[in-house]
Amino acid sequence: MTHYQAHETAVIDTPCNIGVGTRIWHFSHIMSNCTIGERCNIGQNVVVSSHVVLGNNVKVQNNVSIYTGVQCEDDVFLGPSMVFTNILNPRSAVPRKDQYQRTIVKKGATIGANATILCGITIGAYAFIGAGTVVIEDVLPYALVVGNPSKQIGWMSEYGHRLYFFEGWATCPESKQKYQLLNNSVTRVE
Repeated sequence: MTHYQAHETAVIDTPCNIGVGTRIWHFSHIMSNCTIGERCNIGQNVVVSSHVVLGNNVKVQNNVSIYTGVQCEDDVFLGPSMVFTNILNPRSAVPRKDQYQRTIVKKGATIGANATILCGITIGAYAFIGAGTVVIEDVLPYALVVGNPSKQIGWMSEYGHRLYFFEGWATCPESKQKYQLLNNSVTRVE
């Protein structure tokens, strides 16, 4: 008896570690030696490659491929058809499986639909990557980035609202949590 749910068309290679309460939908492929946390949702037509690590409560929307080298911490949201890479200079005729780069998506970050994440970077906790963005460098915690190439245009709360700072302070309109901006770094203080 399994402790997760998988649609009959999903392919799950063994061994892999899938947490309690996780759901895996139509035509998805979970490769061996990956780790998927508890209460995750793996959408339709998703590939989770070997040695990928997904934390708890990670939401993966349809048509996402998560390649070897990617690690997502708890509460990460991966939007529809977003793309990870794991090689900087791929060539069909040149094998480079020993050159996979590590990409880390920190707790609570959101990556919007059709965004592309180049390998070897870290996306900070609660960062928000806009739809269609091409991320080519590390993203600060709480940063809002958009465009091609990505450019930071602001800051986001843990609830996903844009923060507007006045004299170094901002309040999330939904949660009422307070944030401080100091030396180009945001911290939640309450």
